[in-house]
Amino acid sequence: MEAITPSELKAILHSKRANIYYIEHCRVLVNGGRVEYVTDAGKQSQYWNIPVANTTTVLLGTGTSITQAAMRELAKAGVLVGFCGGGGTPLFSANEVDVEVAWFSPQSEYRPTEYLQAWVRFWFHDDLRLAAAKAIQHSRVQRIADTWPHRVLRDAGFAVDTTRLDALLAHSRHAIDLAPDNTNLLIEEALLTKALFKLAVDTVGYGDFTRAKRGSGTDPANRFLDHGNYLAYGLGATATWVLGLPHGLAILHGKTRRGGLVFDVADLAKDAHILPQAFLSAMRGDDEQSFRRGCIEALTRSEALDFMIDTLKAVALGTAARVDKPERPA
Repeated sequence: MEAITPSELKAILHSKRANIYYIEHCRVLVNGGRVEYVTDAGKQSQYWNIPVANTTTVLLGTGTSITQAAMRELAKAGVLVGFCGGGGTPLFSANEVDVEVAWFSPQSEYRPTEYLQAWVRFWFHDDLRLAAAKAIQHSRVQRIADTWPHRVLRDAGFAVDTTRLDALLAHSRHAIDLAPDNTNLLIEEALLTKALFKLAVDTVGYGDFTRAKRGSGTDPANRFLDHGNYLAYGLGATATWVLGLPHGLAILHGKTRRGGLVFDVADLAKDAHILPQAFLSAMRGDDEQSFRRGCIEALTRSEALDFMIDTLKAVALGTAARVDKPERPA
C-alpha cells in the first residue's frame, strides 16, 4: 500500500467531511500508519480507526490520552482536537474556573487571509461589530425556521406547532433589529432559546424542564443539551479555523466567554439541530451514543458546517464593505 501524503489528506474540503468524533476512556495513537483509538474490553484491547482525511473535529472527554504522533497526524490532516469534560461538560482548571473547551488548532500557514482581513477591517468599529452579530442572529433564526418544521423531525416525533413557531421567530427578528447594543442582543438570544425550550417541551410532552448551568443537570434533556452543544462548538471552531479567523475576535460572546467567536458561530446549529434532538432522545430513552449519532446525522444531512462557513464569509465581506460608508445604521 502506497503512503498517503498530507496534501492528499487535505483533498476533502472541511465542509464536506463526514465525521465528528467524541470519545472518552480510551487512548488515541498511531498504529500501522493509521490514527486509531484503543478501548479496553476485559483482557482485550479493541482498535478503532479514525479516518482523519474525512474528519473535521475530534473531542476528547474524560479518561483519554493521545500520543504526540497521533496529534501530528491529525494536524497534518487539518483536524481540530478539543479537550472537554465527560459528556461534553466544561473542563475545570486547578483554580475551579471553568473552561468551555480547549482547542488545539492545526498549525498550517496555508489558510486564506481574505476573510481575516475583512473581519479585522470592521471589528474595531462598535456599530459594525453589532451589525455583524445581528446578521449572525438573523441567520440563526432563519435556520430554525427552515429546520424545525422539516419532515425528518416531524416523522421522528417532533411535530412542532408551526403557527406558534412562526410567531416566536417573527418576534425575535423584530427584537434583533431593535437591539441597541450587544448586551440587549445577548438578552434576546437568551430569551429566544428559553422560548424554544418551552416550545420543544410542549411538542414532545417532556414535562417540567429547567435549563441547568455548568453541566449540573441530571435529567436526560439537560445532559443531552450539554453533550450535543459541544458538537456544535466543534463545527464552529472548524469553520473559523478554515477561514483563518481567530477565536478571540468575537462579535457577541466576547465579553463573557474566552474564544467567544466559536460560540457566536455555534449559535447557527445549537438551537436548530441539537435542541430538538435532545428532547427527542430524552423522550425515547436514548443513551449518549444514540443521541450523539442522531446529532451527527442531523448536522451532516443539513450541511451545517457548509452553512456556518458560508454565513461567516457573507458576514465578513458584507460588513467590511460598509466601513467607508458615511452613514452606517447599527
